[in-house]
Amino acid sequence: MVSLAVGLHAAFSVPYFLLVDMEVWWWPRPVVAAVDRVRPSSRVAADRLLVAVVNARFDVREMAADARVYAALSLREAAVTAAALLALLTITPGDVR
Repeated sequence: MVSLAVGLHAAFSVPYFLLVDMEVWWWPRPVVAAVDRVRPSSRVAADRLLVAVVNARFDVREMAADARVYAALSLREAAVTAAALLALLTITPGDVR
């Protein structure tokens, strides 16, 4: 019963507190004021999201460029290693003397 009484009181109090202290020609004033308080924070959040996306795109491009450089370097190292292995395998012990 206590929960029901509190719930009914809250259900009737919300419209009262939304409409209290307003004139007839200012009807949506509390609602508009609440939206105006939220709107700048949503713009800031959108700006932060946009900055994060741009930073992520830059980081991905930089990482891709690094991956290309490391791939080229690893291919060069693989070629040097293969040439050294080929030289070791083709030389016979009698040729070294």
